[in-house]
Amino acid sequence: MTHAQAPGADGLWVHWQGWPGGLAEGVPADSNALWVQGGQVQWVGREDTAPVPADAVRHDARGAWLTPGLIDCHTHLVYGGQRANEFALRLAGASYEDVARAGGGIVSSVRATREASEDALLASASARLQSLLAEGVCAIEIKSGYGLSLAHERKQLRVARRLAELHGLTVRSTFLGAHALPPEYAGRSGDYIDLVCHEMLPALAAEGLVDAVDVFCEHIAFSLAETEQVFQAAQALGLPVKLHAEQLSDMGGAALAARYGALSCDHIEHLSPEGIEAMRAAGSVAVLLPGAYYSLRDTHLPPIAGLRAAGVAMAVSTDHNPGTSPVLSLLLMVNMACTLFRLTVPEALAGVTRHAAQALGLQATHGVVGPGRPANLVFWPVQDPAELAYWVGQRAQPTVVRQGRIVQRACGG
Repeated sequence: MTHAQAPGADGLWVHWQGWPGGLAEGVPADSNALWVQGGQVQWVGREDTAPVPADAVRHDARGAWLTPGLIDCHTHLVYGGQRANEFALRLAGASYEDVARAGGGIVSSVRATREASEDALLASASARLQSLLAEGVCAIEIKSGYGLSLAHERKQLRVARRLAELHGLTVRSTFLGAHALPPEYAGRSGDYIDLVCHEMLPALAAEGLVDAVDVFCEHIAFSLAETEQVFQAAQALGLPVKLHAEQLSDMGGAALAARYGALSCDHIEHLSPEGIEAMRAAGSVAVLLPGAYYSLRDTHLPPIAGLRAAGVAMAVSTDHNPGTSPVLSLLLMVNMACTLFRLTVPEALAGVTRHAAQALGLQATHGVVGPGRPANLVFWPVQDPAELAYWVGQRAQPTVVRQGRIVQRACGG
């Protein structure tokens, strides 16, 4: 069923069990009905007090558990080709450096992305997106960063905008021009950062293609000084920033990002106590990416206890990308966040709803169920919401309402 064909969800939705704690706002705790009209949730409460016409369309959720639409807040969904061969090479003993010297790594994806047409990128990304949509994803972030030139970064970001229109979901597009050094700028990182700041970012922002700006701050990517240059350029254009921070080492990137009011710091396996405190003070979200941790066979856990003690919001995402996290299941990441990182089930579910919305600057509209918000809702046919973290390889087949339209049915109604 395409978005254009999807029926509207207007009417009274009744007979759900409840929602996991913390995922509703401004509604009675004993609610079992909600009224959707014009694509928005207008009212939530008890069915016997519903302020709707007696002849209103009724959708029976049949005892399902209700959550807000899920949010995948860190992905690299638009790219050309794939890198399964590198996975096999690493298993056979090749190091990341060996693969890169052989023409692999990010440069391989850059080459394939540059060679692909915009329509080809749209088709491949759309196919990948289907798996996430089937699990109830209603909003997603899509980063550029495999073009590394103005024309090809534009191509990626245009595809992100087209995916939003084609599938009727919320897409936040993030400019990640400072992802890696393109081959034509080898040994000239300063010149490339000048290009990112003074040509690429202003042009793409003027075209309305950029919602936020990201940098890969790491010894194998860009320095703190180069990262700050990009942040200053983003700030001058009124764009929020976020950061690939402290994934492989502690460079102090999270503290720098926090000084610029970053929406989020992502990966953060090597985050220091000073970085945690800076994020707490700035209100930056910690985005946990267990798929990359698993795929890279990392052993350095992010400082979950420290983040929890400081009250830093923790989001969970797939980090879908062709090299280090070829993951297309957000629910699998919920499971891994619990099993690998020791999040509780409520923390993990908040990580793909409320806190993921905050990581994208969407907290006013997404991430919780409540009156006045867009109707992004998922009705799960499970006996306990812990099942959303428990099952591995078994999809729950939910009923999904996305932007006020029923795009998948499973619970009746």
